[in-house]
Amino acid sequence: MRRHRRERKAQKRALAEIEDKSEARRRKQSFHRGEGVNFYPRNQDFDVENFLGEYLLKGWVPPQPVLTRGMRITAFGSCFAANITRHLSAIGYDLSKDRDPDVYISRMGDGMVNTAAILGQLQWALEDKKQSADLWHGQEAEGYGYDENIRLRTRDILLGTEFFIITLGLSEVWYDTQTGGTFWRAVPNEVFDGRRHKFRVMSFAETKADIAEMHRLIRSHVPGAKILLTLSPIPLVATFRRVSCLTANMASKAIIRAALDEFLREHESELNQSLFYFPSMELVMQGFIDPWEEDMRHPESYVLDTVMKVFEAAFCQGETTLEEAAQVFRMFRAKNLRAISKRRLDNAEERALVQRAKDMDRASRIARREAKAHQLAVGAAFNLPEVKPETQGAEAQTKDVAAG
Repeated sequence: MRRHRRERKAQKRALAEIEDKSEARRRKQSFHRGEGVNFYPRNQDFDVENFLGEYLLKGWVPPQPVLTRGMRITAFGSCFAANITRHLSAIGYDLSKDRDPDVYISRMGDGMVNTAAILGQLQWALEDKKQSADLWHGQEAEGYGYDENIRLRTRDILLGTEFFIITLGLSEVWYDTQTGGTFWRAVPNEVFDGRRHKFRVMSFAETKADIAEMHRLIRSHVPGAKILLTLSPIPLVATFRRVSCLTANMASKAIIRAALDEFLREHESELNQSLFYFPSMELVMQGFIDPWEEDMRHPESYVLDTVMKVFEAAFCQGETTLEEAAQVFRMFRAKNLRAISKRRLDNAEERALVQRAKDMDRASRIARREAKAHQLAVGAAFNLPEVKPETQGAEAQTKDVAAG
């Protein structure tokens, strides 16, 4: 045992000496970093006071909050829009859902989960463009038709809106092959016709085109309004694809997020002035280790509280400051970590699994250390620069140089 310990210590010393020489070589090298570079956070960065501003909100918020009490707000889209609506209404903001709760974007404002459904409401209300009426169904599969009174009231709501909050949800849709129209949700059993009702995943190009058309319609009919776009973190409950729902959900979110990003990059002159993005999905999925309730689909209440406080700090004048929101984030992240440890099973089976995992991890670390020592030794012998897996890409090369 002692002999093995001495050998490991000697190996570590030899590896350290080789790494020191490699580091000295690497410091002499450099890569162009452009005008600025933003690093991906490490574990310890989540605990610093400026985490939100430096690692999450940077580049996505206006210099000063732009929402004031009295501004008329319309929020609709996926089910995550309902959380924003309830929160802003509760703290005294003017929401269209409170002004006219019976129009479709109020009654079903959290059920229009794809870009085609959201765009359809704007086209119908603002330009009287109709699709097949049987595409619109609520949570209980109840139908919604082309009620002209509802359309005119929706139009009034939209024309009077000063701040739009549009929350996108998913890319998987059911559509009617005869009309080309897209359902709000899936197809109710009582109207399903396999010959004409089909499933598909909306493409990046379609999604971006829908977002661009939403923007055009609002700018044409309500030119003075501000628009905030966001992406719901809530995953698919199921997929109709022949793949696992976990992978289908990642693809669904990626399509929308990429389309949003490209659209926003193409409208940089408006960004953070009259056009905004709020990283709600990133805050939920990256800010917390395990943000979900037992169903693994809906965020814990304290996670939603964090998102709302951060939104207030970024966009609502005279409400929470970014420093206060940072304290809320750190507090609830700590609660999240504690909650995870409390949920952990503690029985003989788990303890055995943990021990096996420790043994395997220890063996893997030793093997990797030995492989790295051999690699560095070969490189030193031939005077080759060290090449790490994480320094293959330009971003990682930049980080490596900056760290040095």
